[in-house]
Amino acid sequence: MGRLVVHRDVANSLVRVFERLYAARVAIRRIVPVDAYGASDYRSIEADNTSAFNCRFVDGTRRWSEHAYGRAVDVNPIENPYVTPSGATSHPASVPYLRRQPARPGTAVEGGPLVRAFDAADWSWGGRWSGAKDYQHFSASGR
Repeated sequence: MGRLVVHRDVANSLVRVFERLYAARVAIRRIVPVDAYGASDYRSIEADNTSAFNCRFVDGTRRWSEHAYGRAVDVNPIENPYVTPSGATSHPASVPYLRRQPARPGTAVEGGPLVRAFDAADWSWGGRWSGAKDYQHFSASGR
């Protein structure tokens, strides 16, 4: 149980995604609005918190993140880390999850239930990006 804050345009599709995740028994560690972490993306990730709306820029830029529009969701961010092109992550607890196979509960992997649920809603997955991989990130726009 938890709460996600999303844009009304994507709310229905996300309800269907989470219905699929529930039916597939995908473990979601925590779902709390980032306000509980002072709107700090880093602190929310450290708590392994699944979140959506967060009024912030794309890290290292002055461009608004899709999270600022409520059109992106980060799921189980410790198990599904952001990985730099060199293969590093900023979160020590994520290091064991840099190796994506064999898949473990709560991880987003190609063909797994987490990715399939978002694919069914035509959402894009950051695990398919070239260069850096953002395994936690799913968005309606592909960004």
